[in-house]
Amino acid sequence: MPQLGTSSLVIVAVIALVAVGALLLAARLRSQVLEADEGSTRMREIAAAIQEGASAYLTRQLRTLALFAALVFCLLFLLPGDGGVRVGRSVAFLLGAAFSAAIGYLGMSLAVRANLRVAASADRPGGKETGARIAFRTGGVVGMSVVGLGLLGACLVVLVFRANAPAVLEGFGFGAALLAMFMRVGGGIFTKAADVGADLVGKVEQGIPEDDPRNAATIADNVGDNVGDCAGMAADLFESYAVTLVAALILGKAALGEQGMVFPLIVTAIGALVAVVGVYLTRMRANENGLRAIYRGFALSAVAGVVLAAIAAFLYLPSSFDALQGTADIGDVSGDPRLVIAGAVVIGVVLAGVILAITGYYTGTTTRPTQHVAATTRTGAATVVLSGIGVGFESAVYTAGVIAAAICGVFLLASGSIWLSLFLIAVAGCGLLTTVGVIVAMDTFGPVSDNAQGIAEMSGEVSENGAAILTELDAVGNTTKAITKGIAIATAVLAATALFGSYADAVSHSLTSLGDNVADASDALVASMMTYQVISPITLVGVILGAATVFLFSGLAVDAVTRAAGAIVLEVRRQFRTMPGIMTGEQRPEYGRVVDICTRDSLRELATPGLLAAFAPIAVGFGLGVGPLAGFLAGAIASGVLMAVFLANSGGTWDNAKKIIEDGQHGGKGSPEHAAAVIGDTVGDPFKDTAGPAINPLIKVMNLVAVLVAPAVVTMSATADANHTLRVAVAVVAALIAGGAVLASRLRATRTDRANTAEAESAAVH
Repeated sequence: MPQLGTSSLVIVAVIALVAVGALLLAARLRSQVLEADEGSTRMREIAAAIQEGASAYLTRQLRTLALFAALVFCLLFLLPGDGGVRVGRSVAFLLGAAFSAAIGYLGMSLAVRANLRVAASADRPGGKETGARIAFRTGGVVGMSVVGLGLLGACLVVLVFRANAPAVLEGFGFGAALLAMFMRVGGGIFTKAADVGADLVGKVEQGIPEDDPRNAATIADNVGDNVGDCAGMAADLFESYAVTLVAALILGKAALGEQGMVFPLIVTAIGALVAVVGVYLTRMRANENGLRAIYRGFALSAVAGVVLAAIAAFLYLPSSFDALQGTADIGDVSGDPRLVIAGAVVIGVVLAGVILAITGYYTGTTTRPTQHVAATTRTGAATVVLSGIGVGFESAVYTAGVIAAAICGVFLLASGSIWLSLFLIAVAGCGLLTTVGVIVAMDTFGPVSDNAQGIAEMSGEVSENGAAILTELDAVGNTTKAITKGIAIATAVLAATALFGSYADAVSHSLTSLGDNVADASDALVASMMTYQVISPITLVGVILGAATVFLFSGLAVDAVTRAAGAIVLEVRRQFRTMPGIMTGEQRPEYGRVVDICTRDSLRELATPGLLAAFAPIAVGFGLGVGPLAGFLAGAIASGVLMAVFLANSGGTWDNAKKIIEDGQHGGKGSPEHAAAVIGDTVGDPFKDTAGPAINPLIKVMNLVAVLVAPAVVTMSATADANHTLRVAVAVVAALIAGGAVLASRLRATRTDRANTAEAESAAVH
């Protein structure tokens, strides 16, 4: 087995200890959160119902996904590679999947306990500051766990497999990304089905508050916040962390050799130290806006990350590129690698800050775009929807432009060297993720404060002043959730672009290993399959198919929420119609029935997006070749970033426009303007919390599948004795599986529509 130098192994071992330290600190923060007061008996009863529903759903989801993970584990053995790498890659896949699931479960399990404590703190002296600290430190636990498990997994693979670690880590990243995508989709369908159903029947039809206990969907709505936002986002950011590390190690080894493979681990280890700074220094001062305090903590951690990464670069890296020997030709690159690589880290951190500012501007309650959307409620729901769509489109352009500018900056740092620039993009992603501890804390702040407000309203035991504090924290949480979605999208694009380079590296190595067995280059079929030229019509076909896959995936996710939400609306209406004592408080709504419907529908929809993401690149690769597959990945990345930002920011804008109305502007609660804002918010719910966030792991899953199958595609396409019949058969089977999953979803939708229509007609008769 290839060896790494002793000094590199010592550094990796030290980083592994840093990872363990991060996990220990997470345990300490968790105990601090749980020490806070739990509030009244009524509050504890409501929180217990939320805990029970969230745990039951996530347990059933993970049990379902375990079967899928076992199948993929077996399939990975069929891919090319020596025995040790194949076994290691399959085991690493399970490790990545298990870590992603563990992070998601941890995020959910603590959030459903912290929400109660934030609600209980509202009526105590310093309630606003205390509640914000509890919510932020809850996220800090998850953030430190993301850093700890991500680093620990990568370090263990490097220590065991040494120079073969990048190939094995492909499995680790794939496991993390696949589980995160499933948890994002399943949790997103659950949470938004309940949210949309609760809003449409409760707020619009019955005219009762959002978290009124008379609404049968309220418990499911609060459960959904945790399984969707906490568990889903935690798993999403963990897989971003893992996949970025995987891409950085693969490209680092190819471009710069041993030191290029180890340095990304050093940068991410610095992120563990930075997370401590950010979590402990983020404190809301008296009479201070919570968003300002969070921004300050993010800025402090970002500056600390840049400084420490620059110091590490100058201590660890040589002063000349000539001293760095990788397997790929980086060309004649001038300059000091310490400055170049430190500059890439700076670009990544600055990118996070700019994305934070852009997203905050387009979704914040005090900024012009959201104020404009709120003002359009005066002319009805249609103008609310149109204005929100316009904001989403506009923000997507600026966000994509900033990401493109960052990639151009990295390319300039690399003096035009393709391989070096790809590695620097991965390093920029690692730099961005030095702030991941604070980013996860910002995200978890949202659902914890949202749940706290729900518990307070359902219990009726929080004063008017305490309720106002929780409403303010909830508004801050809406903005932080939108911001972290924007940063997660930027991370996904950088990671996917770096994986694009990893794909090229896999193809290059596969062609080299074939030696004299490569087919005659004059063969038109082989030439068209192997070319990377964008002007090639067959490559453009790949680009179109990649972009189309993102649109299809998004449509399936939104449609799944639509069907599930329709079932919730009918169920809540049925309970109000058949149980008149609910409105008078004499009867208790059947909360469990709504939770069961959300669980059933969300788990039923899991297979389709997973099969589409896994088998679409296989169909394109084996059917059209490695060149069109490269185009497929490029199309998915380009359309994915625009679609994800559009969906996330338009949804965030609609959500906070509704908050503006509920705070008393433009007619306030119960007015026609409020009804229009609620409709805009319900349109945005599946945008920002289901389809949009799920695109992040989607494009990384497809890139990782491409990296994994690239050697097999090359072998079956470019060898002189290639079996084209078998290659086409594999492509056809993959296409049938992906297409069959989509068709099954369509048939299921038709049956659901008929059942809902029949139920609605029956209700009208009675």
